[in-house]
Amino acid sequence: MNAPVDISSVRLETPRLILRPWRESDLSDFYEYARVDGVGQMAGWLPHDSMEKSRQILQLFIEEKKTFALELKESGKAIGSLGIEEYRQEEACVPEELSLREIGYVLSRDYWGRGLMPEAVRAVIDYCFGTMHLDALLCGHFERNLQSRRVIEKCGFQFHRELIYHTRMGTEEPSRFYILWNPKREVKHV
Repeated sequence: MNAPVDISSVRLETPRLILRPWRESDLSDFYEYARVDGVGQMAGWLPHDSMEKSRQILQLFIEEKKTFALELKESGKAIGSLGIEEYRQEEACVPEELSLREIGYVLSRDYWGRGLMPEAVRAVIDYCFGTMHLDALLCGHFERNLQSRRVIEKCGFQFHRELIYHTRMGTEEPSRFYILWNPKREVKHV
């Protein structure tokens, strides 16, 4: 089952990042990386073609209360997002009674290759397992997205299954799905 999530009052810190709820004042930072070709496509969405498009998505982030802004401590700039998303049972292939969520993330191209996303993902794993007491987390990537695969593997997720993901762009992407079990929960692994 998709566990309830509300990160509206959550603040997580890592050595280089603050993970916090999005704010309307983050709009220009969000648009700056969301408009770059090659960033959104790795997560299944097209680059934002206007500030208004970014404003609409930002408003969803704020209202849905499940997506962290990744703020770089040294500058205060929002450089990415990390969502604790609902998963689709038909894709997950895990018992429905388990308490799960799926994580998804995007990072500004300017900050790729610095180890920032594994740092953020580990903080969210700790939050999901330690505070939310989830049984497991799911995470996936398009087969062509090798950077995301490295993040997933660095954070300890184990391969679960392959699937075809239908993107918001109307494309089908061969994808790999991973699972990470909460070591503090007594759950029969599938």
